Amino acid sequence: MTARVLAVDDIAANLRLLEAKLQAEYYEVLLASSGQEALTTAFTQLPDVILLDVMMPGMDGYQVCSALKADARTQHIPVVMVTALTDSSERVRGLEVGADDFLSKPVDDATLFARLRALLRVKQVQDAWRLRAETARELGLESSAPEPAISVAHARALVLAEVPEEMAAVRDALQADAIKTVCVTSIDEAQKQLMKGEFDLALLALPPDATEVLRLASRLRAQNNTRDLPLLLLADTAQKTQVLRGFDLGANDHAFRPLDPNELRARARNQIRRKRYQERLRAELDRSLEMAVTDQLTGLRNRRYVRRHLDGLLRTEEAAVLLVDIDKFKSINDTYGHNVGDVALREVAERLRVQLRAADVVARYGGEEFLAVLTGAPSAYALIVADRLREAIAAEPIRTGDVVLPVTISIGVAVGGPGVPADQLIGSADEALYRAKRDGRNRAYLADPDLDKSAQ
Repeated sequence: MTARVLAVDDIAANLRLLEAKLQAEYYEVLLASSGQEALTTAFTQLPDVILLDVMMPGMDGYQVCSALKADARTQHIPVVMVTALTDSSERVRGLEVGADDFLSKPVDDATLFARLRALLRVKQVQDAWRLRAETARELGLESSAPEPAISVAHARALVLAEVPEEMAAVRDALQADAIKTVCVTSIDEAQKQLMKGEFDLALLALPPDATEVLRLASRLRAQNNTRDLPLLLLADTAQKTQVLRGFDLGANDHAFRPLDPNELRARARNQIRRKRYQERLRAELDRSLEMAVTDQLTGLRNRRYVRRHLDGLLRTEEAAVLLVDIDKFKSINDTYGHNVGDVALREVAERLRVQLRAADVVARYGGEEFLAVLTGAPSAYALIVADRLREAIAAEPIRTGDVVLPVTISIGVAVGGPGVPADQLIGSADEALYRAKRDGRNRAYLADPDLDKSAQ
């Protein structure tokens, strides 16, 4: 997995050594020898990961990390702090300003590359979602307003641990941040609970023989419900090999025993925020896609959607097209104004919608025209539906304020099977609609002129 890595250290020898290690693994390497240079490079080059020395003159690593996380361009770039400091309070300080992990000097190669791979996997997924969300914003489908801060309150975490004291310590630490915990001792029970897809974080305590817990991590990554669930491993310092294996299997983070409650809380918060941010991006995309295929006035599908839907149907099966036009709609707008016209459009749209099957699609096709596509509908059935739609509109006038509007519709019907171009089918329905309008409106005509009398 190749990527662009920014290495930051004020000691030239350290930089060159790190550069050589990274290039040997085919990473593209950017170098910075000060905090300010690191920020300039990060803002202009947008690396995939930043390896950041803590102890630097002028601007230290904590200040650099804080500045990176405060800027929209770089706030989602993973940061790994590289330091000779070993005090847990220093790790907590770094995690609280947004660092993803710490590596101790001299940097162990296996640990370095395992962490890079794990962080890059997560970043690639988030980059994909973020790019889609940015595209939606550029198209005007989503607001470009600043995003609100992500809270971890009321998140749900599952704790798998065999030792009651460790389980209680983890639970108490997380509850300090209002994170709800479910504690289990069985791997089978953990998997059963997690497969429900209701958790924001899983903390897996490694026993002396960690094989089955790591196998659980692998299974969780293979399932749709848990593929993006953050996994945090709890391990002894002597279990470094198992932790690195866990990273390769999909774990996101780790904490070594004896557990520091503040460090554990900071790591848990970071993982939950990242998951919730990804969920926010996914929800934005879902909304954007819905907006892209929905007519904002009527709530029906729009022209773009129904055309694609019809194209897809006609590849494999028969479909009926009903082109619907509101009779004398211009006079409604001219007499009562566009606000009343909009009410009429919405009411007609709703009456059409409730008269159709769930498998059918009705869309606003443009102006006062609607297009309904009936899957697998022969001519006789399509005409029955068209007449039902016509009667549903004419049966009761539309009321808005003091205005009472008797409204009718005219419908052109065309039926085609696999291989018939959508344009041809819609064109045939349009011709039938024209004849229905010409012959007095409030009629449903089939595209085949021989069947017009039965349609009347």
